[in-house]
Amino acid sequence: MSDGSLSQEEINALFAASDNGGDSAPSDSGAGSISSEEMDTMGEVANICMGTAATALFSLVNKKVEISTPVVSEATWDDVIEQYEKPCVLIRIGYTKGIDGSNVLVLRERDVKVITNLMMGGDGTELDEEIGEIHLSAISEAMNQMMGSSATSLSSMLNRMVDISPPTSDLLDMNESDDGSSIDSFLNDTFVKIEFRLQIGDLVDSKLMQLYPISLVKEMCRNVAESMADDSESTVEEDTYSEPSPAAPSAAPTPEPQPVPQMAPQMAPQMAPQGQQPMMGQPMMQVPPQQQVNVQPAQFQPFTGAYPMQYSPENIDLIMDVPLEVTVELGRTHKSIQDILDFAPGTIIELNKIAGEPIDVLVNGKYVAKGEVVVIEESFGIRITEIMK
Repeated sequence: MSDGSLSQEEINALFAASDNGGDSAPSDSGAGSISSEEMDTMGEVANICMGTAATALFSLVNKKVEISTPVVSEATWDDVIEQYEKPCVLIRIGYTKGIDGSNVLVLRERDVKVITNLMMGGDGTELDEEIGEIHLSAISEAMNQMMGSSATSLSSMLNRMVDISPPTSDLLDMNESDDGSSIDSFLNDTFVKIEFRLQIGDLVDSKLMQLYPISLVKEMCRNVAESMADDSESTVEEDTYSEPSPAAPSAAPTPEPQPVPQMAPQMAPQMAPQGQQPMMGQPMMQVPPQQQVNVQPAQFQPFTGAYPMQYSPENIDLIMDVPLEVTVELGRTHKSIQDILDFAPGTIIELNKIAGEPIDVLVNGKYVAKGEVVVIEESFGIRITEIMK
């Protein structure tokens, strides 16, 4: 610029700054804020993915699971600390195929206790114990099933295979000194927060948060747009396909049409008037006589207020040979993974049953009776003492 003139690169930079609203530096496509269109796209992607994740969670807890329409916004770790209940559980899910990056799910401590209790056969109300390794392992498995289903839905939207790594879970106090970097480094900067309302039966009604780095959101939105463009192009190609045009007519002379032979008048079939015989040479058209059909109104039995179900010995006999599994349960207990790994020959496991207390009898996993242990020759047996109603 020694001669006072602008180079072509400087002119291009000025035009770029003017297009960006007068900023001196153009924004980086892989960082910065996300646009409203990207927010809408990401909300739709999250809505579809979490819909399939809710189905997977239902199969684990056997309770009705509802996840509301997501709310997408930009946030920082301080925003999450101010809005969320403490402590909480953070689950990191990394993508190993299809897209590059990871996201973090944030669940409340009580919600984790309810989900893990239901997964272990409880009723979701025994929540007195502190969260330990067994809870973190169980919620990681639940998130593995949920996000695995979510990845399948994401694969169909991106037209490519998407896979995840096994999730890792941590219990965080979310105090001011914790910046979230122990889970993922992107939590140090501004990220995308997707908030859902999570309902599990009448046990859970709270918030579920999913945190994404901005660069990953931009990549996913770009891939979704490219996938939709490819689909639209293939649709247009199918719609615009037409049959090849017919060849031009040849100059060969067209043969003259041949006269169509007419039926002789005397051979045309005619209907003889009623009461007269057909004339000679005029065959009569035969019309089959109509058959008499017996039509009666339908008869229905009147409805009654109650129709008692009746069983007969013959019906019971149909299922008499069906085999059922009978289980006698001596007792139960809870152990951490560390305790289970320390098992060795001679280890004594204390159960929740008191000596002499009746034991449970289950048929196909359902409690049906109680009894006491007896010895029959060289085998154990059980004497039924009470039938459960």
